[in-house]
Amino acid sequence: MPSTTSTPSSERVDVSDVEVLDEAERRLADRLEHDFADPGLLRRALAHRSWCGEQDAPVPSNERLEFLGDAVLGVVVAEHAYRAYPSFAEGELAKVRSAVVNSRVLAEIAEDLGIGRVLALGRGEEASGGRAKASILADALEAVIGAVYLDAGWDAARPLILRLLGDRIGHAAAEPDDFDHKSRLQELTVRRGDGTPRYVVRGSGPDHDRQYDAEVLVGGERRGVGHGTSKKDAEQRAALQAWNELTDA
Repeated sequence: MPSTTSTPSSERVDVSDVEVLDEAERRLADRLEHDFADPGLLRRALAHRSWCGEQDAPVPSNERLEFLGDAVLGVVVAEHAYRAYPSFAEGELAKVRSAVVNSRVLAEIAEDLGIGRVLALGRGEEASGGRAKASILADALEAVIGAVYLDAGWDAARPLILRLLGDRIGHAAAEPDDFDHKSRLQELTVRRGDGTPRYVVRGSGPDHDRQYDAEVLVGGERRGVGHGTSKKDAEQRAALQAWNELTDA
């Protein structure tokens, strides 16, 4: 998968050299513990639309694989939580799923896997730090999951997802409030007599890379701020900051 850009990373060098690209992809596949029967699926999962748009001939981006991977990810996590925690009500299962199936967590896992280093990005995204953007990393991880599913089905995708997310699922099930900061903050403010927190969220940037800033007001006073690639993430981070401030006071 050729590229028009380079990166300081020792792993991502001049990808116009096919052998280097194959080796970089192989190292990623090793970290995924999956031997692709169709290596083209992994290459497509790493092709951001900014890179595809710069090629002379039409090249499919990773967006369709991202769509598929998102669905596979949701089903695997939901089924695992359903079977692993038979005493959980629907709301508790939903909390577990939302705690691990979100852009923040997926971006962290993608970063741990080194996916950013082997992405094919266009010149603009490369220059703006696209290899570290949470939204791009999370989408790429979903695309990789979609590629694994198409390559080898549930028998490969399910263990991969549980290997990547298993510890986080267990943590979310044991301490659900650690992840649902908005609910935890509201319980605290109502108990203190401050009423329900109010969130103010502002979005910025293009539609494909939207960023959000949130602030949370408690009793009319700003108590926390947060930034994220979705309104939910930004609000959760603002709520966590507010909760820490109020409990430390």
